[in-house]
Parts: sequence; structure tokens; C-alpha cells
Amino acid sequence: MSRVIWLVMDSLGIGSLPDAQRFGDAGADTLGHIAQWCLRTRGRALQIPTLATLGLGHAYQLVNGQPLSGVSESDSPQGCHGAARERSTGKDTVSGHWELCGLPVDFDWGYFEARSESFPPELLQAIAQAAGTDGVLGNCHASGTEIIVQLGEHHLRSGWPIVYTSADSVLQIAAHETAFGLQRLYALCEVARKLVDPYRIGRVIARPFLGDSAATFKRTPNRHDYATPPTAATLLDVLKATGRDVIGIGKIGDIFAMQGITDSRKASGLEALMQSTREAMRDCPDGGLVFTNLVDFDQEYGHRRDVAGYADALERFDVLLPALIDELRDDDLLLLCADHGNDPTWRGNDHTREHIPVLAFARGRAAQSIGLRESFADVGQSIASWLRVPALPHGHSFL
Repeated sequence: MSRVIWLVMDSLGIGSLPDAQRFGDAGADTLGHIAQWCLRTRGRALQIPTLATLGLGHAYQLVNGQPLSGVSESDSPQGCHGAARERSTGKDTVSGHWELCGLPVDFDWGYFEARSESFPPELLQAIAQAAGTDGVLGNCHASGTEIIVQLGEHHLRSGWPIVYTSADSVLQIAAHETAFGLQRLYALCEVARKLVDPYRIGRVIARPFLGDSAATFKRTPNRHDYATPPTAATLLDVLKATGRDVIGIGKIGDIFAMQGITDSRKASGLEALMQSTREAMRDCPDGGLVFTNLVDFDQEYGHRRDVAGYADALERFDVLLPALIDELRDDDLLLLCADHGNDPTWRGNDHTREHIPVLAFARGRAAQSIGLRESFADVGQSIASWLRVPALPHGHSFL
């Protein structure tokens, strides 16, 4: 029986969606702008030959009507290749992943829209009470790395947690991993998760950091997301209900509130995530799914508007891919896609509303264009078809 190895290249959008103007993202193009930057700044093309062979350049041209700058398209792509549009109402991680797994988000998440004084006073008071402090710091939209530089020393002196948000449906709490305590931070976020439910907030995120001054503060790998559980069954639930293994790598378990996950494995950093994926492939029995989120592209480079870092990470990923491909069984399906965009050349530091690439490879299967899909849910439906489990309510298989 077949298995599926699914890698989400977190935030690797390939051109703005038709409704991007509504989000202020018309013209955003994560992959295209990175490729253009490489040519302009480094004087050479973005080096992603493995992804190009799988059909990434063809997927890009399908959306944009022109080649990916400097990247040679493969004359004979080795896999199915195309692109997908998001039906969900947002451009956040949870919406993207739920829709990929067959559950489009057709309702509006709640947001803390004010750039400063972002949270209701009663919510902050409840969070401070749960933390056992007289107040909180932050209360604004902020970059997670910048706010610990700005407020980290005050946090160490006062003991008050740092509470902030972004354009996403999210409440984030940063605290020093040892001075405040990691388990205390997690417990506070569990309380905050319940407190924000009336506001329809998608995620609460614990953001621990270490260091003793603004010059040395650095976030640790012990981030933990507390997401709203999916509002209906997803592909993962269907697989679990039919006795299949669902191994989530990285933050997959957090995104789905562990719903439908049979084994969750944490890893930090691109290389470690890929290594953990390969180890899970060796453990995964027939009929199972290994599902990995490669968060670095988004967290480390997209949100930080680090074009060079994003380009370097894509090139490292491309080098790591062949070893994983070599370990595929003859009847395995390798599937690569994204969940939204995060153009590192764009204004601000939030996600961008973009098409995503969809690449699928299996030995002995003829390569073809799968065209422009009208929903991310086509990905989950295709996996259900490949693994021969009951069809999902949304999406159309391209396999």
C-alpha cells in the first residue's frame, strides 16, 4: 500500500491571488521577488535545480504568465505540477493548513486590528491575573524579534509577560525561558487560549527567549502554538479513523490541536526538520502520512523581511531534497506545496495573499500539469484518493 510524504514549504507563495487587493497584497510574489533579488543583488540565479526538475518553474509560469527569473525550467518535469488558489477568508497558517486538509475556512477569524493598545483591557487584566503579575508589556502589533529587544530588559526587571499580535488572528506571549519559566509560559498560554475564544482568535503562541540583555536576547526552539481545534473533520481525522498513521513533524500537531495526529515529532531548523521527516519515513507503515511544516521559510525569513536568508534557505532545502527522494518507496507519493505567501520584499512583516505551488512526484507516474486549482482542498482530496480512504467533502483530486 502507498504512503504520502507531504512537505509544506511554509509561506512560499508564487504570485498574488485575484482578491489580493482586499488584503493590501496586490503585486506580492514571494518566490518571484526572491529570484529577481538574486539576479539583481548577487548577479546569479536562485539555485534550485531539484525543485525546478519537480516543476516549480512551470507552476510559477502558470500563475504569472512568465518564467521564474533566472531559473531554468525543466524541459521534462518529473512530477505533476500546478498551482492552487485559497478559498478561505484569511491568509493565515491555520486557514491554509485546514483548507489543504479539506476544510476551507468560510468564516471570518477575529483580529486585534489596532496597531497600539491592541487588546481589550479586560482581556489584558485576565492574562495578568493568570500570570500572577500586576500587568503586561507590549499590547501592540510587533515583530517577535524586535519586541524582545525593545521590552526584554523591562520584562526581566518587572516579571510581566510581553503580549503582542500581528495582522494574523493571533495573540502571542513572549517570556524569558528561565527567569519567567517555560512551563509557566505554557500554562499562561493555555489560559489565554480559553480567554480569546470569544474573540474568534485562531492561535495563541508561546514565544520563549533567552539572554540577559537586549544585545543577547534570542528566541528559543520551544515555541508552542495553541490553535483552535478544526471545526469539522479533516483529512487527518479520516486517516486516523481508518487506522492509518499520521505523523506530524514540526508544528503540524499544534496547527491541528493534535486532532487527527497519531504521532507528533518536534524539530527546529530546516536541516533538523528534514532529518526528522526522513526518520519518520522509515517508521511510517503502509497507508500512512508523514506531514511536515518547514516553518523556517516563514518564521525566520519571511516575517523578518530577510530576502538573503530566504534565498539561502531555499537553496539549502533544494540540496536536502534529493536524499529524501532517494528514500521514497516505489509506491510513495511526495507532495510539496505552501500554505500562503510571505513576500520578504513586501511592506510590513505579515503574510501575503498568494497562490501556492503544488508539486507531486511518484516513481513511474507520468508527469503532467494539473493546472490552476480553485481550492487548496484539492491537495487533501488527492491524498485521500492516493491512500484510498473515503473522499472528503471539499476538493477535487488531481491524481
